[in-house]
Formats: sequence, C-alpha cells, structure tokens
Amino acid sequence: MAHYMFVTWDGGGNRMPTIAVARALAERGHDVRVLGHDAQAAAFRAAGLRFTPYPSAPGFVLDPRPAGLLGLFTDRGLADDTVAQLAANPVDVVVVDCMLLSVLDVLDRMDQRFAILEHTLHDFLARGARALAVLVWPRGVRVSRPRSHAAPIVVASVPSLRVPFPAQPALSAAPGTVVYAGAMTPAVAAHPAQPTVVLSLSTFRFPGLVASWQRVLDAVDGLEAHVVATLGPALRAGEVRVPAGVEVHEWMPHEQVLPRASLVVGHGGHGTTLAALAHGVPVLALPLDATSDQPRIARAVTSAGVGETLPSRSGPHAIRATVERMLASSALHSRAERLGAAIRELDGPRRAADVLELSASARGRRDQ
Repeated sequence: MAHYMFVTWDGGGNRMPTIAVARALAERGHDVRVLGHDAQAAAFRAAGLRFTPYPSAPGFVLDPRPAGLLGLFTDRGLADDTVAQLAANPVDVVVVDCMLLSVLDVLDRMDQRFAILEHTLHDFLARGARALAVLVWPRGVRVSRPRSHAAPIVVASVPSLRVPFPAQPALSAAPGTVVYAGAMTPAVAAHPAQPTVVLSLSTFRFPGLVASWQRVLDAVDGLEAHVVATLGPALRAGEVRVPAGVEVHEWMPHEQVLPRASLVVGHGGHGTTLAALAHGVPVLALPLDATSDQPRIARAVTSAGVGETLPSRSGPHAIRATVERMLASSALHSRAERLGAAIRELDGPRRAADVLELSASARGRRDQ
C-alpha cells in the first residue's frame, strides 16, 4: 500500500479529474487523502475520500478575475498548510493541481516526491507557464523547475482531438514525463432517443454569463429537439427567461445527461467539452473568457471537425442556425463518434492510477 495526498482548489473543472484519480487509487487499496478548500468537502466526502480543508482559507470564494486567480495560485498559505499536513502524515507522493504554483514550488524545494495533475490541454499549460513565470517571479514562486521535476505530469486529457492518436510511450514516472491519461468521466457511446441538445455554460460567473445564457436560451426556443439546460450555481433563480419545454437542472452528472445527447452547447471549458467528446457528442463552443483555455479548446474542437465555435456575443439567430446545421450533419457526428471511441479506450482513471503507482514505487526505491 502506498500513501498519497491530493492538493486541490475549488475550481469547478478540476473536481472530476481529482475525484476520479483519487478514487481509482483508493479502490486499489492505497491510502488516499485530499487537501482543499472547505467548499469542496461535501463532494469529496460523498465520493468516499478523506478530506481536510485548508486551515488558512476558511470560507474561500473564487474570484475568477486574473488578479484573483494569480493571488490564489501563488498563495503561500496553501503551501504552508500542505507542509503542515505532510509533517503530521508523511506520504509517498503528493498529487498537486497544476495551477497551485506555490505548493509545487515548496514541495520541490523540500525534495518531496510529487506529481502534477493537469485538467486541460497540456500544450496550453506548457505555453502559459512561460508567461506565468514572469508574473510570479516578484512573488518568489518558481514555475519551470517544479514542472521539470514533477514525477510525472498526469494530463487528464488526450494527446489530440484527431484520431488515431499519436503513439504513446510506455508509462513512466520519471521526472518531467508527460502522461496523457484520457478523460475522467465515465462514458459510453451516446444513443439519443430523439434529437437532444444539452446546454451547459460555466459554473463561474464570468462577465456576460447571464446575457450569454439568455441568447442561447432564446436560440433554442421552439427548436425541433429536446433541450436540457444545466444552469449551474452561478445563476440565481429568475435571472434568465427559460422557454417552455426546456428541461432545466442546476446540475447533472455528465454520465446521466450525455448518453442521451446529440449536441452540447458550452463555453469551451475542458471538462464539459472532453466529457461530451468522450460520449461521441459534437460540441458548439461559445468561449466566455479570452484569458483562459476556452478559446484554445474551441479552436481545437473546430480544427478537428468535431464541433464549431461562435463568439459568446453571437445573437440567437446565429446560434440557432449553427445548432440546426450541426444537428443535421451526419459527417460531424461520425467524426465525433470515432473520436469518442478512441477516448474511451484510454480509460483515464485507470491509466492515471497506473502511473501514480509507478511514482510511489520509484520513491520507495530511492529511499531504500
């Protein structure tokens, strides 16, 4: 049995990958615990995982603006909390969310074996690390060194949105190794009983979110398809007008709604996009945040021919015309179905657990 600690933050799209990998390790008999924000406690404990909230960050509420995110990612309090947990309960491997730069930096300085868990496209993060290095340098946080020492970097994504995927090397936990694990959402090939459009925008209240939701809802008013809208926690009751006949939920697990979907309309978030594609469902992306990975993911979906992209300010008529065209395109659906089959073959949680077991074994050999 190996001992693991996952260090995470309340980020929405990173929750499912963290839970999926942590549970896969726990189900193999390993000792697994999670350190994160108190708002995450219920979700992780419901998944059967031991959870400890950061003592330094009670009542955390995410500020999605760039300054707020930078402050979070370089928060020395989270690093101090991690070190204190390790002093009380040493582990073989710490699995750290890719954005917690201060935690990665301190673990690298103290020679603790750690892995990085990425929850979006690896090339976006690799390029972004160079820009982040400049921004966080005045705060005394290093970026490049911890990434090159991570053993390994586990990417909860696929190497490409085109099939066949590039050949992957044998699993390795050597420092700096990048391992594409695959999607973390349980997925099956979608078989909708009728044309069904799933609407799912961000769980964060980005500027313009309410207006974007209203344009999307207006676009599907009277659409000859069943429409399911998962509004999420960022909207308050009554902020948008919902057309008659739209099935509305605050939240639904992907594995419940996507097997019956024909098309997903989203904001280009990695979690929802990859989950849809894993089910073989095409995606219409309307990115809400130009500084995030959303535009990059939207471009990748469009380039691979498994979806389309529109500006988030697109009007209802443009959105409606695109939705109707995508629903009618057999070629689009065939490409998405082929990609979905390839994603499902990776079996993301199993592959991530396999390489993290190698990481713990390597730590054990080093300490002998």
